[in-house]
Formats: sequence, C-alpha cells, structure tokens
Amino acid sequence: MKNRIINIALSLGLVFSSGVFFTSCEDMLNEKPYDFISPDDIEDSDAGADMWVLGVYNTLHSSMFVYGSFPRPLDYDCDYISGAVWQFSEFGSGNFQGGSSQCDALWTGMYSMINKANQAIARINTMSNVTEEHKNNCLGECYFLKAWAYFYLVRAYGDIPIYSVSVDESGLYNSNPRVPIKEVYENTIIPLLKDAKGLIYKNTDGGYVPGRVCAASAAGLLAKVYATIGAASTPKGEQITVKTGVPYVIQNIDGVDVKVYTDPVPTVFSKDLVAGYENFDSRSCYTEAYQLAKDVMDGVYGEHSLAPYDELWSASGKVCSEFLFSLQTLSGDASFGTLFSLHYCGKLNAAGHVDNSLTVGMRKHWYLLFSEDDYRVDKGVQHCWIREGSDSSWGGGSYYPNFGKWQKMVEEKQPPFDNPEVTGGWRCDENGSEQFFAFTTKYLNQITDQTLDRTDANYPFLRYADVVLIFAEAANELNGPTQEAVDALNSVRERSNAKLKNLDEFADKVSLRSAIIEERAMEFALEGDRRWDLIRWGIYLQAMNALGGMDEANNVKARSEKHLLFPIPTMELLTNQAISSNNPGWN
Repeated sequence: MKNRIINIALSLGLVFSSGVFFTSCEDMLNEKPYDFISPDDIEDSDAGADMWVLGVYNTLHSSMFVYGSFPRPLDYDCDYISGAVWQFSEFGSGNFQGGSSQCDALWTGMYSMINKANQAIARINTMSNVTEEHKNNCLGECYFLKAWAYFYLVRAYGDIPIYSVSVDESGLYNSNPRVPIKEVYENTIIPLLKDAKGLIYKNTDGGYVPGRVCAASAAGLLAKVYATIGAASTPKGEQITVKTGVPYVIQNIDGVDVKVYTDPVPTVFSKDLVAGYENFDSRSCYTEAYQLAKDVMDGVYGEHSLAPYDELWSASGKVCSEFLFSLQTLSGDASFGTLFSLHYCGKLNAAGHVDNSLTVGMRKHWYLLFSEDDYRVDKGVQHCWIREGSDSSWGGGSYYPNFGKWQKMVEEKQPPFDNPEVTGGWRCDENGSEQFFAFTTKYLNQITDQTLDRTDANYPFLRYADVVLIFAEAANELNGPTQEAVDALNSVRERSNAKLKNLDEFADKVSLRSAIIEERAMEFALEGDRRWDLIRWGIYLQAMNALGGMDEANNVKARSEKHLLFPIPTMELLTNQAISSNNPGWN
C-alpha cells in the first residue's frame, strides 16, 4: 500500500457522482501544486477522510471509463440497441471473449473499486481527528460503492469472489474462491447498503456536499437490489409481454429484393428459471423493495423528485436531485473527459457536421413504443443532422424517423428542414445502414463542446425515476394491479408528456408488469439497464432471439445459454488459484 499513490486532483475536489464539483473545474486545474501524494501524507481530518473517498470514486474513470471501455458492457448487449458493426465489435455481437476485452473491463474495473474502497475504509477507521458524523458519512459512501460494484459483478458473473479487506492487507488475491449468488447478496451487498443508508448524509443535511452520493442513493440501490432478487426468484412460467420481432423482411419490389423494416409485435414470453435465485422468497424481497422505495419517495432519506424533462437532460440538470448516482466528467480533460458521447451523440467538425463516430442508437422497435409527442422521442432523439462526407459531399442531410410528423415536416420543409445549407435534400435510409437510428439527445444536451473527443456528458447509474418504477413494480407484484402502482407509473409518464394509463386498462398483474418493464425500456434507454432487466425476469434469451439472429445493421443478436453470464477474464483464471473453471460455455 505504501507504494501506491492518489492523484492530487481528487484532493482538490473533483467528484464523480450525482451533482457538482467542490470547486470549479478551472480552479482544480489551476491549483495543482504537484502531481501525486502518498497515502501517509493524507492528514487525519475531515478533509483527509474525503480524499480517501474521492480516491474510490476516481476508479470510475481510471479503471472504467477513461479508455472508452464503458458503458459498452452495460449497454451493448440488449434487444433495443443497434449501430455500426465495427462499433459493436465482438462484444456487441455476443462474443464476450473477443479481442476488445470490453467484457473484462467490467470485472477488473469493479474489483479495482472494491479494493480502493477496502483501502479507504481501513485508513478512515484509523483516523481520530475526524468528526464522528463525517467519518460515518465517508464510511457509508465506501460501503455504498463496494455494494454497487458487487451488484454489477453478481448480475454479470453469478458466483464471485468477495474481498472484505484490501489485497494489500490480506495478501490473498490469488486464493479467493467464488461465493454463491445468494450469499453475495445476503452477506455482502444487502448488509453494506443497510449500513450505508443510515450513515451517509441526506441531501437535506448541513454536511451534505452536492456531488456525493446521499442516503437516498443507498436506500434506492437497496430497493433495486431487492427488486432484482424478487423478479429473478419469481416462479418459472410467469408471463411478460414484449413488443419485438424480426427487424425487417425481404420483399421483391419491381424485381429487386428490398429490405423492409417491420413494426414490433406484442409477444408473450414465459419466464425462464434464473439460476442462483431459486432459494430466495420473491414476495419478501418485493416487500422490502416496496417499503424502501416508498420511504425514498416519502422523503425519509431526503428531498428528491422527478425533474422536469427539459431540466433533467440539460447541463444545469446534472445537479438536480433526480440523479442519485452518476458519472461526472470534465470537458476536454484527458483523464476525466468521457468518450462514450462520441458514439452516442457524435462529434462535430468546424462546419457543424457530425462525423462518422455517431454510431450507437436505439432501434425502430424501441422508437415505436412511444407516441410521437412523448418528449423521450420528440425531444429525446436527434431528428436531423448533416454527416460529414456522406451527407455534406452531395449537399444533403439525414433525418429520423421517416414516418409520422417528422416525415411530414421534411416534406413541407418545416424548420429545421428548411436549412439552406441542405441543397441536395434530406434522406432517411432504412436499408440497414449504420447511419440511421434513434440517436439520443439525453447526453448531447449536457455537452459543453461537441467538437471535442472527450466531453462532459454524464452517465447515470441510478435515478430517482428508477426508484419510482421499482415502487410501481413491487406494488404490482405484491397486490397488483393496484392504483398506487399505476399512479407511480404515470408520474414518470406525465413528466414526459406521455398518455396516462388507467387502472382498468390492466386486467391482471401480468399486463401491468409488462407495461412497467416496457416503461423501463423507454425511460432508461442507453443507461445500462435493459440487459439486466431481461436477465432478472428470465426473458433475456427469448427477447434477444426474437430478432431472428440479426438486427438491422447486421449485428448478431442470437444468444444461447452461455450468454446469461459473462466469462471470467482469462487473467483471473490464471492468477486466482481458487477458481478452477469458467462460467458455462466459455473456455
């Protein structure tokens, strides 16, 4: 440990959670007196305890997002996302052991965070000059971050090793066996979050600093943990309706085979067994999820609310109380600027044209889940752009979608389709081109300078809206369909100008369950949730294979049993003597 270092930038206040920086980014960059300090140089004080916690937050960048590996392991493997084959590469096409190592980054990144958290906990516990309240808060944040990392790991890999102390302290890195899923939850994740929610400041406490996780973050994540277990342990055979199907059919038109896109079809899936969750009590887990989510909504853990849509995805919205935990970034910074916005939002050249890095978006089947006046597609999707080279070379522009009001606006040359720069017309090619998808604006609207590779787009890990929909799900699974479940669902829909649901629309629990899961797909697109929702409900294989093997851009979507879990990295197998084999189906 004495040979390890902590970047001084952390001590100057850059925080990577919901909220803002302690100081301005400019101040942080200008105030660096030196680059590194040793752990023994950190003072025994509230500020010193903060430095240890910020070192744990830093792993979000230093071990996960800095090289662009994230959020690929969270987003790319699901049914409603698509884009350029070269962008999705091996991982996005189901080869989780491909040369891109995107899958391995989840394992190594999360265990790096856990190790840093263990180091911080040990050091903070030795401090005697930290006020008790602040010491508890710092420990609670470390507990939260450990639990959050283990939650991702157990969902992705199943049985996993547990490290209660840092590798430096134990010296046992190469001999930690995998612990069964049930024990990971009951002995590690749940106890950590139960402690954390009582230790971390509420966002209404005087000691709370915007930009750090708060008590509601821990309570909300614990509700999500219980809902995950509750869904996974729901008996095999329970039904869920998903709007899906093959993305296109080939039709012969005037002697030419043409790819014609399809509309999604409501399809009933019967839940498969989710291995490792058989011995949980689904009802008791949903009871816990219900009460925790209700407490967050009732203000027990501070003041949180659904932000107005226009505020939520704005630059200023990054500090709103809806973001319970998210990655914060620094525009243009080599370490703290993020790269995922290149592919989700695109990069602009000097002429204001988007380059060919704009490659990751949502499929037509996802877009058609919405009414066209729902803000999440009306405002939440890029409807027109000029792509350098392919568009600008012939004076044209691109638009999406080629139906409904947007098609009419193109035909009538309504703004923004009256752009005098576009002399060659607008096009929306539906022949499987990687250039035409529902590209999101939720990150685009946060970016200070879209001409940069590394931007200040934030990636949310947990939002208050998630807690509200968990409450709706738990209420329905316990007693549904109920008015309180529908009311919670409607609160999210109302914020987005979506048509409200009525209780009498839902004949049974299954129909409301399906609506809530669909709402989650709509609300949390490109926020790292869809794969895990399909997994926990035991419909991942059915949903993926409903696409018929390929999506519109020829990304492979066929999946088999082995894809239910990620493969353990080869290096872990070579170095950890307590792990003798990989997950089923992986070498």
